[in-house]
Amino acid sequence: MKKLSVLLLFIAITLFSQAQVATNIYWVQFTDKNNSPYSIDNPEAYLSPRALQRRANLGISIDEYDLPVNPQYLQAVADCGAELLNPSKWLNGVTVHVTDPAVIEAINALEFVEVTRNCPNDLKAQEKKERWLAKEMQAVESVKGFRGYYGGGTTQITQINGMALHDSGYQGQGVVIAILDGGFIGTETHPAFANMRDEGRLLGTRDFVYGSTSVYSQSTHGTSCLSTMAAYVPNTFVGTAPKASYYLLHTEDAPNENIVEEYNWVSGAEYADSLGVDVCSTSLGYIGFDMSEWDHPQSHFDGKTAPASIGAEIAVSRGMICLNSAGNEGEPWDDSGYCTLGVPADAEHVLTIGAVDGDGNRAWFSSVGPTYDGRIKPDVMAMGQDTYVASSDGGYYNGSGTSFSNPVMAGAVACLRQARPYASVQEICDAVRACSDRANNPDNRYGYGIPDFSQALELLSVEEPTGNTPAHIISVYPNPSNGEVHVALNELHKAELTVYDIMGRKLYAYSFNGLNHTTLERYLNTLSDGVYFINAVSQSGSETLKLVITK
Repeated sequence: MKKLSVLLLFIAITLFSQAQVATNIYWVQFTDKNNSPYSIDNPEAYLSPRALQRRANLGISIDEYDLPVNPQYLQAVADCGAELLNPSKWLNGVTVHVTDPAVIEAINALEFVEVTRNCPNDLKAQEKKERWLAKEMQAVESVKGFRGYYGGGTTQITQINGMALHDSGYQGQGVVIAILDGGFIGTETHPAFANMRDEGRLLGTRDFVYGSTSVYSQSTHGTSCLSTMAAYVPNTFVGTAPKASYYLLHTEDAPNENIVEEYNWVSGAEYADSLGVDVCSTSLGYIGFDMSEWDHPQSHFDGKTAPASIGAEIAVSRGMICLNSAGNEGEPWDDSGYCTLGVPADAEHVLTIGAVDGDGNRAWFSSVGPTYDGRIKPDVMAMGQDTYVASSDGGYYNGSGTSFSNPVMAGAVACLRQARPYASVQEICDAVRACSDRANNPDNRYGYGIPDFSQALELLSVEEPTGNTPAHIISVYPNPSNGEVHVALNELHKAELTVYDIMGRKLYAYSFNGLNHTTLERYLNTLSDGVYFINAVSQSGSETLKLVITK
């Protein structure tokens, strides 16, 4: 069995749950979304206020991809005797558990079912995978004696100049990151995440593998990845986005390698989109499976064939910045053009992250491109060899794999998103590539190189609004604010203002005529650190602007 790019090299031995996903899993592909009770004209029925606001900020329209799977179709499949697992609106289908072949025959007979696809596990292949994990996933003892604010994370954030973002007040406040991974053992107790938990910035969790109530089982992988971004223990370990908010989504079935995990990933990304997530960080990738009939040949690595790659492209089109680890299949490397990436790292608009050591040298295991259609991958590099991470037992260690370089980068990108809330996904990713040290001579080993986020911030500053949305009904400044907020009306007539928090909850309403700014400013000055949205409605139209407060 091919080794998986999803799992990093040299981390603590993963603890697996005794429960196993049933082997009789199928993908049911529907033909259409006809006669759906959902409508493009009423997106509030299936997208959160925050998801709608992200689309508004980036000028993205609601389309058919946003419509949920027709619930009548799902009910009909269930009525055939199938257990529904995870529907996918972007791929327009559902994964199901079926033990009776007659049920599949009945499902195939439904007029709106295009095809069913069997996604079985192979127990012998599973055993081989677990033996490989036990042999190679060994922790490397943490380097001692770190000093300074970032502690053990100093080298990895210094290498990409992420401190420049932090020093400017951008530590991820108000930005929401989703991590799609194989489990988060220890996250609920580790001191590295105490600040996140105490401040309510762990927004939620969901298990797309077992449908259980907890993601704190099966694997330590997600815990270590999360720590590179979210850790906040000054002078011990501070991550690249220590003040961001997080969703933890379990989509990877660590003991198995099954194509259903790609469908799980897409369902997880859809869920993140519906919540209004800004950045999706995935240290997963798929090449071969327990059943070799589902292995991806080279022709699949074109960014538009594998289910997860299709889903990733749709996710980006919704306005989420998606980052994915390149994979750990980089050796042996030659000039043959053989792609060793895992999907969805091959997707064109996903920012694919390779690994370097602390000196900037490519890690021997870091996967390479080009994609099957000839595009350069990885896109950029970050520290993924001897990266400082949290372990599930409450301690820290140095681990290696593109699984770690990816979230190091994702945290910095989240801070860049905070600084430039109206920049498109393409503009953000282009800036990261353009400010990298090999931008003038990219290749398929290093991509565009190691970014400098101070330069990326500068590159985006020309196009970024300074506090107003394009309609300019009102001005709010400075933005970001250290707590002293000023508001001005840019029109002769009045505007009705409504203030919302990051979750879309209405906080305050005010009839603003431009002369009564003191009352409004006094209220805004009472707001705590975070991101807020101010909707203004006047005779000329409406606009919504984003206010960032960092006291």
